[in-house]
Amino acid sequence: MNQTAAAPVTIQGLLAELQATRDAEWAPEQLRAHADLRRSLEENADRARFVKPGDVVPPFALAEVGGGTVVLDDLLTDGPVVLVFFRFEGCPACNTALRGYQLTLAPALRELGAHLVIVSPQTAEKLVAIKERHGFDFLVASDPDRILIDSFGIGFAPDEAARDESRRRAADLGAILGTGEWTLPYPTVVVIDRDRIVRFADVHPDWMVRTESSAVLSAVRPLVGQ
Repeated sequence: MNQTAAAPVTIQGLLAELQATRDAEWAPEQLRAHADLRRSLEENADRARFVKPGDVVPPFALAEVGGGTVVLDDLLTDGPVVLVFFRFEGCPACNTALRGYQLTLAPALRELGAHLVIVSPQTAEKLVAIKERHGFDFLVASDPDRILIDSFGIGFAPDEAARDESRRRAADLGAILGTGEWTLPYPTVVVIDRDRIVRFADVHPDWMVRTESSAVLSAVRPLVGQ
């Protein structure tokens, strides 16, 4: 009997499933508002500010879920570092994408000797939930002061229309993040080599578009001699 091989898991495939569920369950006006906000973020993003290959990353230390500290220079003693920026622990698209990275990216990076660190502006105590929910075995770090988010030029503040929509749903982003601020990062992946030089950077203003694991691995392999 011929057996058809299962299609490989992709991040965009997982997000397409999430969108299909929304298309089936959400009211038309909710879908329109969602699409309009995504379009607005794409159109208004200042791409000249975005982190890019060749940039030098200054040393940093971030709070890690569980009480530790993520120190860039310490991680780089082992190999390259991959930073994945996401919005907050309750973001459905973030949960979907990060679950995909757990399946398709984290194991391969571990074999290559690279560290995976996911970063959000949400406070560390609020990020505990996403690590426990999915059983992540990679580092989950908090950047509440936006040290990296601002230096990489990937932060944005929702406009008044988006804030009004959030308030209508009783969703105070400042309270959700635990910082009182409304600034979020665009979903971003940054690969840093052992000299603290950015070798790969991929920024997506539309939060329903995320970097594929295959692109990240293609950037990391040459850094470890593969």
